[in-house]
Amino acid sequence: MTTDLGFPTDGLAEVPASGEELSAKDFTSDQEVRWCPGCGDYAVLAAVRGFLPELGIARENTVFVSGIGCSARFPYYMNTYGMHSIHGRAPTIATGLATTRPDLNVWVVTGDGDGLSIGGNHLVHALRRNVNITILLFNNRIYGLTKGQYSPTSDQGMVTKSTPAGSVDTPFNPVSLALGAEASFVARTLDSDRAHLTETLRAAAAHRGSSLVEIYQNCPIFNDGAFDVLKDKDEKQRRLIQLHHDQPITFGPEHERCGVVRDENGELQVAKLSEVDEHELVTHDAHRDDTSHAFALSRLGGQHLDPTVTGVFRQVSRPTYDDQARAQLSEAAEQKPPDLQKLLTGNNTWTI
Repeated sequence: MTTDLGFPTDGLAEVPASGEELSAKDFTSDQEVRWCPGCGDYAVLAAVRGFLPELGIARENTVFVSGIGCSARFPYYMNTYGMHSIHGRAPTIATGLATTRPDLNVWVVTGDGDGLSIGGNHLVHALRRNVNITILLFNNRIYGLTKGQYSPTSDQGMVTKSTPAGSVDTPFNPVSLALGAEASFVARTLDSDRAHLTETLRAAAAHRGSSLVEIYQNCPIFNDGAFDVLKDKDEKQRRLIQLHHDQPITFGPEHERCGVVRDENGELQVAKLSEVDEHELVTHDAHRDDTSHAFALSRLGGQHLDPTVTGVFRQVSRPTYDDQARAQLSEAAEQKPPDLQKLLTGNNTWTI
């Protein structure tokens, strides 16, 4: 069985079915949602509540772990198990859960500050290990909860409370970072495109291994309009590239249709379809083991969002950390029963 994007849906095979028909209301907690009016987090919350019932997983087998930030309130608003943990450490806690409890569907909700600043190390290693968790990275290019300081994804030159003369930092590209860490599933979507957001999250949840979805999300208070060019009808058509596995990469309005091609140096660039042959168009292959294709796509456009690539960049199958760790423990226990006392009083002793 596959999703509409063409990706398998057997990634949650170990998680027990709920045995009952659930709805979005069943996943809605009794807590008042307290984000600022106009915040993109509302759209993500609605999308997650909307498609979770389709997975057929019991609420008690679903866990949301968050760190610190506006996005970290997410577990309060889900009628599942959850944990509002400490700054940047959500991937670590989620790793422990996924490793010890294969019967759980484990999610991480983080932001560009929480996940890429203090939590950068934890995020990278969770992706590298291919832990069976789904990570939602809300990217609004600003620190919202602490009132408007620049974040690891803020534009270079951006004036904020902590960079009054403009940021001099080179911002992270979260998709490029995840691909560099060998994440087995990497995608990008927008809070304003409900259909694409839902389908991308559905594909991420279906994947067995580490899934990272970067979500461009508007902060109406401290960085309002950061992604407005991707919401404007005309600009959206001109800039937005939606990836589809095994399909030529094309985009743009009918009168100015464009595509992605390779130049004489082998690098990806945008060209008008009227100026290139059809066979020159690059066909997207999300299942390619080598990350170079997906990485090159992630570099198109940059901070100016012209163009902006969305969809599933990479989706490959490889062994997960938690499966392998459990297998090692089972094998060791079968070969020789564990001796805790011997472990505690082993041969490596010192006299001081």
